[in-house]
Amino acid sequence: MRWREGRKSTNVEDRRSMAPAAAGVGGLGLIVILLLALAMGVDPGQFLPGTDISTGAAQSKLTEEQQAQLVDHVALVLGDTETTWSTIFREEVGRPYTEPNLVLFTGGVDSACGYADSAVGPFYCPGDQKVYLDLDFFYELQERFGAPGDFAQAYVITHEIGHHVQYLTGTLQAVDDARSRASEVEANQLSVALELQADCYAGLWANRATRQDLILEKGDMEEGLNAASAIGDDRIQKQSQGYVVPDSFTHGSSAQRVAAFRKGLESGTMASCDTFS
Repeated sequence: MRWREGRKSTNVEDRRSMAPAAAGVGGLGLIVILLLALAMGVDPGQFLPGTDISTGAAQSKLTEEQQAQLVDHVALVLGDTETTWSTIFREEVGRPYTEPNLVLFTGGVDSACGYADSAVGPFYCPGDQKVYLDLDFFYELQERFGAPGDFAQAYVITHEIGHHVQYLTGTLQAVDDARSRASEVEANQLSVALELQADCYAGLWANRATRQDLILEKGDMEEGLNAASAIGDDRIQKQSQGYVVPDSFTHGSSAQRVAAFRKGLESGTMASCDTFS
């Protein structure tokens, strides 16, 4: 894909050189661990797996050149979501759009929602209204899930921005409240509806972006649909455990995610993304 204007967002917060406290270890606890390790004459890194004490950051699977390209791409996509959602909010919501920050990290990160390891994948934290992304997820997207390409990466980012839109419109809070009073199966169904709406919003972004700033090239749309399909609950469960348990779905099947993305792409309106009715 190519950009007509290519305005980069200034809301990218780069924490890749920062090592968060290990899960369950606060700042004071981390200091105690380091002092004990030094007193025992051993490498402190042994007590903090997944972090590189000498550099203060976990090791990435990507080269510096690959990371630089991805950082540039993330800033471009985020910048376009700001333009696109500002227009949509003005037209359909009737109030200004509040831009979120996107935090880049490596290995693990501390957020207002607590500590998160990279294994959880990209996520949105309503507590600080920030999207968190380890660039190595794009490596996993290509190598593990078989979904390469810059448009596939854009889908991942815009899906998380979709959760920010849900926060701004009150949907996220309403669903969290409903889940607290629901059975496990019902709570999972609400989670699926929430994720499918974010997929639809990602498609909605693509619809609007192609009218404004984005020029799709051959194969771009297939990349986005392939990414949506690759991270469906059924496909991931089949890959990880060999069988599928529909009642345990929290994000939706591959077919559901593709259909939701396509609905937003074809309609171009927020109203079409009501996945709760």
